[in-house]
Amino acid sequence: MCRPNCHLQENKINNLRIALKQTDGIVIYPGETFSFWKLIGKTTKAKGYIEGLMLSNGEVRTGTGGGLCQLANMLFWLALHTLLEIKERQHHSFDIFPDDRRVVPFGTGTSVFYNYVDLQFYNPTNSAFQFKLFLSDEFLEGKISADTEPEFVYKVEERNHRFYRHEDRWYRGNEIWRLELSKEDNRLIREELMITNHSEVKYMKSTS
Repeated sequence: MCRPNCHLQENKINNLRIALKQTDGIVIYPGETFSFWKLIGKTTKAKGYIEGLMLSNGEVRTGTGGGLCQLANMLFWLALHTLLEIKERQHHSFDIFPDDRRVVPFGTGTSVFYNYVDLQFYNPTNSAFQFKLFLSDEFLEGKISADTEPEFVYKVEERNHRFYRHEDRWYRGNEIWRLELSKEDNRLIREELMITNHSEVKYMKSTS
């Protein structure tokens, strides 16, 4: 039996398949800037996109092409493990889902909305980076590779995670750091604060 709104999950898979035709295998060469919406374009019915879930202004709604935030999340997560510079990225101002199915740290997602909320990376290195993305039976999966051997290993780490209450509303915050580690002994070479999150929590009830 289909659960409520499960057709929207199926629609999201349809939308992801269409968008993956544009993103799987994309290469960001030295000096280039990647733009999510420049690559995807407007998600129209003429392209085969259908209604899916979208997060907007603190609410869940439906819209043509809904579900592509998941693709943007994957691209962003992969980019965090390289020296690609994040030129544009907006995090959701609210946290609407609990952690029971979360596989990456809270706050490493990104919001995209055509055509004014974009996700952009700039490649300041001498290496070209390629994204490989695909849908498995249960997940959107991906990897990123470079045409030269990286000097270091990059790891993403969450710090200072907390829930807190302010003016009768619950919020969630944390920091996302990118660590540059030695390939020989895993020694920390450099660390960089990438994201400071502050999002209203929609699934917690206030207590008196």
